Amino acid sequence: MTTSQIRANSILPAHREDIELHTADGLTLVGELARPLDRDPVATLVCLHPLPTHGGMMDSHVFRKAAWRLPALAGLAVLRFNTRGTSSVRGTSGGKFDGGTGEKYDVAAAIEYAEFAELPTIWLLGWSFGTDLTLMHGLDPAITGAILLSPPLRFSQPSDLAAWSASGKPLTALIPEFDDYLRPAEALARFGDQAEVVPMAGAKHLWVGDAEKVLDEIVRRVAPEVPVPLPRTWDGPMESGDMNAYADRTVAAFSDVPVPGPLSELPD
Repeated sequence: MTTSQIRANSILPAHREDIELHTADGLTLVGELARPLDRDPVATLVCLHPLPTHGGMMDSHVFRKAAWRLPALAGLAVLRFNTRGTSSVRGTSGGKFDGGTGEKYDVAAAIEYAEFAELPTIWLLGWSFGTDLTLMHGLDPAITGAILLSPPLRFSQPSDLAAWSASGKPLTALIPEFDDYLRPAEALARFGDQAEVVPMAGAKHLWVGDAEKVLDEIVRRVAPEVPVPLPRTWDGPMESGDMNAYADRTVAAFSDVPVPGPLSELPD
């Protein structure tokens, strides 16, 4: 069988199913669960995406690549979903963006789904706004730990971080060298000894060109028995995803849109 390079749009074999999450406040959220095709998963990622007001969604590229690659390469289950009011190719979740407040029900619904599906060793994987959701609402008994990608620490409070630290659950923050909001030196000061801070040389907030490095660091923590770096080639069948579906979610498309703060700062 021909060996092929794993590219940005490569989709490796997995069992994928569209799912719906049902929140305690009555909303239906759309999502997808990807699992290994030929074995039970060794661990689970529940993905919390960047700001939906700035193009964040379940298909934001690191999460898309995680779902397309990690079931096959690392034996992980990957649960992605759109938080309230967020749209993607999968569809639009009910409700509307709530500045991190109502989203607590979204996080709870995702964790509950993973529990009922009997998915093992559940980790939260937050990115940007999703890291605030993780810190604010993700400290659940069912959660093993969490990984934060580009945390801006904009909506969450120091008390949220303190609670995670007190829980003893592992918390890792991957900090881009050239992040727009929080760079390694400040991250080390703000997290202190409450989380593992991993500076990522050359990276930026959106991880363009660095997804492979991010996936390696994720797998290193949630599935330490899996060798990293992960393979960059694949010997089996491979499909290609439609990258054009995300052309309207680029940084440039939201360059003039103000970044919202916590709910108290949002307009009525």
